[in-house]
Order: sequence, then C-alpha cells, then structure tokens
Amino acid sequence: MKKLLLLGLLTISLTLTAQTDQRIYDIIDAVSAERIENDVTKLANFGTRHTLSDTVSRTRGIGAARRWIKSEFEKTSQACNGCLNVFYQKDLVKKGANQRIVHDVEVVNVLAIQKGTKYPNRYIIMSGDIDSRVSDPTNFTDDSPGANDNASGMAGTLEAARVLSKYTFENSIIYMGLSGEEQGLFGGGGVAQYAKDQGWEIIGIFNNDMIGNIKGVDGIVSNTDFRIFSEPVPPNETEEQRRARRFYGGEVDGISRQLARYVHKTVKTYMPEMNPMMIYRLDRFGRGGHHRPFNDAGFAGIRIMEAHENYTQQHQDIRVDDGIAYGDVLEHVNFEYAAKLTAVNAINLASLAWAPPAPKEVKIGGIVEPSAKFQWSKVDGAKGYKIYWRDTTSPTWDNSRYVGDVTEFTLEGIVIDNYFFGVSAVGANGFESPVVFPNGIFR
Repeated sequence: MKKLLLLGLLTISLTLTAQTDQRIYDIIDAVSAERIENDVTKLANFGTRHTLSDTVSRTRGIGAARRWIKSEFEKTSQACNGCLNVFYQKDLVKKGANQRIVHDVEVVNVLAIQKGTKYPNRYIIMSGDIDSRVSDPTNFTDDSPGANDNASGMAGTLEAARVLSKYTFENSIIYMGLSGEEQGLFGGGGVAQYAKDQGWEIIGIFNNDMIGNIKGVDGIVSNTDFRIFSEPVPPNETEEQRRARRFYGGEVDGISRQLARYVHKTVKTYMPEMNPMMIYRLDRFGRGGHHRPFNDAGFAGIRIMEAHENYTQQHQDIRVDDGIAYGDVLEHVNFEYAAKLTAVNAINLASLAWAPPAPKEVKIGGIVEPSAKFQWSKVDGAKGYKIYWRDTTSPTWDNSRYVGDVTEFTLEGIVIDNYFFGVSAVGANGFESPVVFPNGIFR
C-alpha cells in the first residue's frame, strides 16, 4: 500500500511539473510559412499603408488594409464557430499632435479577442503593426510596401489567430493590428488606454515588429537568432519601490523582464533550435515600438523581432543608390523565419493562456539566517507553486523547486544574500504563470 501511495504521489508530482505538452508541439507544426507569405504579399500590395494614407480606396492605402485584416480575423472566427470577437478600436488624433501628424487622422486598430473560459478578463496579447512609411515620415502617398516592417509582424499575428483559435484556453487572447506606430505609437497608446478604461487585467503584450529578415546590414545571416527586448522595471514604479530596490535588489526584475524570461524558457524547452537573445533594453538604441505605450501604462510588454536588421530596407524610399537597392520589399522577407517567430509567439500565448494567474504577493525573509523563506498569496486555479532562484549575475532563472500546494516554504541552506528569487503558480496541466519577484519582506 505504501509503495502504491508513493507511486501515486510521484505521478501527481511529475504531472504538475511536466516540462512538455504535446499540444505545444502541435501548435509549432501548424504554423504555415505559405499562409504568412500570402498575407505579407497581400499587405505589401496595398501600395502604402501609411497611417495618413487613403481610407476610401478598396485596393490602396491603410483603409483597404485594415478592412482586409478585419475580414481575415472574421474568416478565422467563422471557422471556429464565432470564437473571436472582432472589432475596430479608434481614436482621433488632431493635426499637430506631433510633427508627423500633418492632418487630422482617425487611428484605427483591429482587435480579435478569443475569450478565456475561466479568467475572461485576463488577456495575453500579440500585436503587429498595420502601417508603413518611406524615408519622409510625412509622405503618405508614395509606395511604401512595408513587407518586413511590418507586414511580417501583422501576418504573424493573423496566422497565430488561425492556429490558436482551434484551442480553448482559460485566459483570453487578443490578436491585434495597430496603426499609427510610425507616426508616434498612437495605436498602442489608444489600446492601452482602452484596456485601462475597460478594467482589463493584462498578462502581457508581445509586440512583433519586423520578424522576417535574416540578412543583417553587418553581414551576419541567421535564421535562428531573434531578440527579446524588455525594460528592467516599470516606468510608473513608486518612489517607495525605487528605494526598496536599492537595498533588496530587483533592478533587472520588473514585470516585463519576467515576461521576457518566460518566453526565453518556453523557447529553450520547445524550440531548442532557436536562439532567443534577451536584450536588456526597452528597445533598439534610441528607438521605439508599440510595446512601449503598454509599458507606460504599467503593463508588462516586450518586443520580439529579428536579430539582424538591414537598415537599407527600413523607412526607405524605393531606389538604387551606389549599387544598393533600398526599400522594404517582398524579396527581402524570409517567410520560413517569419513562421518560426510566429510559432515563438503562439506557443507562449498558449502557455500563458493555459496557466493560472501569478501570485499577487510574494514575500521573502531570511535576513542574517542560513535559509531563504517565502510566503505568497494563494492563487485560484493553482495546484502548486515553484520557487525559482538564480545567481545575481545570471539573466535566467537557473534553479527551481516545486513545493506543492502550500503558501509558505523555506529553502534550507540557501543564503538569501547570494541569489535572486521568485515564485510562480503551476496549474494542474503543468503550465506556469510568469515568475513574480518578491514584493514584500517579512522577518
């Protein structure tokens, strides 16, 4: 009897801490490079998708592009018996809002929401940008195919919706096409405010901006490297939180950084052929993307993109100068690579959408003691919890211990001074929440 009991407990433990799930591999296999190529081609053939371009034509301009994107989401919804709520989210931006807004414009985003069954007000988001531009950001008439920047990210978002709509999740997923990125991140700002007004609980946003180029301007060619940009701490942290970091650490452990680590871990587990490069910066040096408005609003958000950019193919008039062909055209997009990065997004969307919420409170103790102590708030839907720790110089959570369905635990012999720690919630299906860095102290 004792042996049977031990075997049963071991089986439960292995189930709760399972490292892989066949559905994740199925999601990877379902992503189609051919469908992504078709979508990128369609978007590029609208001529220009500049935010201030034509909205009336059926074949040219951002109006035609966003109507087509909405129709594609609606086709996906029809195929899953109406599982997506597809709609426009709009904001009027007045002329002179910045130097790139040369006339009044309605910034229109396309949202497709796949509601969760247990936590419908918790959302994990994937976004791509609808708009494109040439060298002059105020030129809204010349051809600007924007094949890689950012038809690739938009096509990836459409494809992720097709693949994941075949599954049911506990949390909600939003697939999103954002406008106004090149004019000043207006689309993301509009949705971030809309989310706050609606009282949405945002798990995080994956901003996909340029996921199709493998040949860098530096001569490096790679179809496995990609970057994950994340800011270290939220910009809206309080002065009290800032002071606490000085004494307790956490300079690189904000909510966006934990989201980046989550993606890194999932990819290393399910797509070991890929090389996720965590970049400890909000975005490229001095540049921006559509995750930033969500960060500004206090939400977790990261940018997923190619590792090796070619600047002759971004924000350029189509031309040939000194033998160099400038312009963001179809021939520069590697669709197999875009499919890989789409799969990176899809498996992380699914993992988070199948996972329980993260603990809201995680307290740590053990000052001048030989062991680290933890207390955390109970999570509805969690079957257990994991304590993570790492060297203070390590970028990833390298050690973990599953501790079962308890809300306090002591790591014997682990000195609090020498590591950073965190706690995640684990569901009965084995999927985990993001790790929560301690936000309280006890003695």
